[in-house]
Amino acid sequence: MVIFSFVGKKLEQLCSSCFQALSYFKILCLPIIFFYHYVLRRMNQFFIEVFYFLFISFLGFLILNAMDPRTPTFTPRKLDLFFTSVSASTVSSMSVIEMEVFSNSQLITMTILMFIGGEVFTSMVALLLRSFSRRSSIKQGGRVNDSMSDLGIPPNFHSQLELGTIANPEFESSKSDIFDFYDQEPMDDDYSDQLKFKSIKFLGLLVLGYLLLVQILGIVSVFVYLNVISSAKNVLEQKGLKTFTFSLFTVVSTFASCGFVPTNENMMVFRKNTGLLLILIPQVLLGNNLFPSALRFSVWAIGKFKKKAETSYLLNNTKEIRFHHFLSHIHSSFLVITALVFILVQYVLFSCLEWNADALGGLNNYEKFVGVLFQTINTRHTGETIVDLSTIAAASLVLIVVMMYLPPYTSFLPLWGKRSSERNSDQRKKKSRRGLLENIVFSQLAYLVIFVILVCITERKKIKEDPLNFNVLNVVVEVISAYGNVGFTTGYSCDRRIDREDICVNKWFGFSGKWSDEGKLILIVIMFFGRLKKFNMNGGRAWKLL
Repeated sequence: MVIFSFVGKKLEQLCSSCFQALSYFKILCLPIIFFYHYVLRRMNQFFIEVFYFLFISFLGFLILNAMDPRTPTFTPRKLDLFFTSVSASTVSSMSVIEMEVFSNSQLITMTILMFIGGEVFTSMVALLLRSFSRRSSIKQGGRVNDSMSDLGIPPNFHSQLELGTIANPEFESSKSDIFDFYDQEPMDDDYSDQLKFKSIKFLGLLVLGYLLLVQILGIVSVFVYLNVISSAKNVLEQKGLKTFTFSLFTVVSTFASCGFVPTNENMMVFRKNTGLLLILIPQVLLGNNLFPSALRFSVWAIGKFKKKAETSYLLNNTKEIRFHHFLSHIHSSFLVITALVFILVQYVLFSCLEWNADALGGLNNYEKFVGVLFQTINTRHTGETIVDLSTIAAASLVLIVVMMYLPPYTSFLPLWGKRSSERNSDQRKKKSRRGLLENIVFSQLAYLVIFVILVCITERKKIKEDPLNFNVLNVVVEVISAYGNVGFTTGYSCDRRIDREDICVNKWFGFSGKWSDEGKLILIVIMFFGRLKKFNMNGGRAWKLL
């Protein structure tokens, strides 16, 4: 009862803060719309997101730097703090500092960075901005329109706002590069404008509810589990971590597909706590790979009881909504099937190679079953781990690299004849607007090769002196992990050093923690590049391999 009372008080405080924030948000709504129209709408959407992630990364760095770490004997370097802030805001979970160094206040700051940097949150904000801008433009039967005209805002302001929304790659794959990813054609006049924007508002509120509900359930579940299971609670007590902070931090990180955990060993210290792993698995899937499918199912389920007009419009007009995460029925179905097949393939290979290996040593069969399932699900793209990746078979590591490289919504989607011909016909009708800069844009894989080469150049001395740690495969794993915003790492081991004359102490941080400052800066660029890769998914189309 004490636990539930504590949780109830926390939820009451959270709800009170949310309602207060919403009231302020409504007051500031109109200035935000003006700023959106006069500033943001005149900018390329790519640069808007670049500015956003740079801003929260620098802000997070300043806050982390102003706070004292938990260990007074160790002060992190400023570059490492900035690296950590970028890693949290881009939900990459690449670590160059041991997590137990951070104080409780710093952990809360990182939690906020992960929350506002997550894809579900940023997409929800975009939807709510669209709905609020539309409501302001039609409020009071056109009087707002007149006043907005007096201020120089065009009468079709709401339509122009609609044109700036992200395109669904299922229908606009030919436009998904950095230059025209957000360039849309005007909507069909046959559709009801009023119903369309009501549906967009409903979808935005649904994503907000989905975001809060899934994470609140996860936080409560983890908090109760840690207070009931003594073995898990003892781990936190030994490490000096607060139970609620751990629950909040871990669930937010898992749902945002970040992979940071407040413990140095990530989830390895909880590898025997199968209940905790099972609680986190739905957070991994619902916040990443299966988010579009879960969102569409939620719209369908709510439509059975209320909001039938809005839900019917959403389910039947996926293309017109132009929301990157709201896919058609067939695409959502194949996304689930593809995700499950990927998990099955990884599970079979990992089990065959590691079941009796040292990586899973000390676990019984049931713990191995849950542990392997947790490990394989985290390869796309959360990055929490119960094993030391440096100890697993090379074949398993290569498959993990492939899974990290694949975008989260990768799916096998057969192209039937009619649909394929229609798409080709539409593409032929579109005018080519490619300039010189568009023609020299490389593919994602080409950029990754360039990044690997650059890292090998900056770390060439260590590759020569410490080849067992600084081998090319480990570099590739680190680079692909940063690009996929996963956070998997092979780490660094003093035992693998050839020259052991110098003093070396094993640390619980990523392999990149031993890189030079130049290498870390390259990895920061890779994390930003990976977080914004949706703008260049079709890059390199000018290059023809015959």
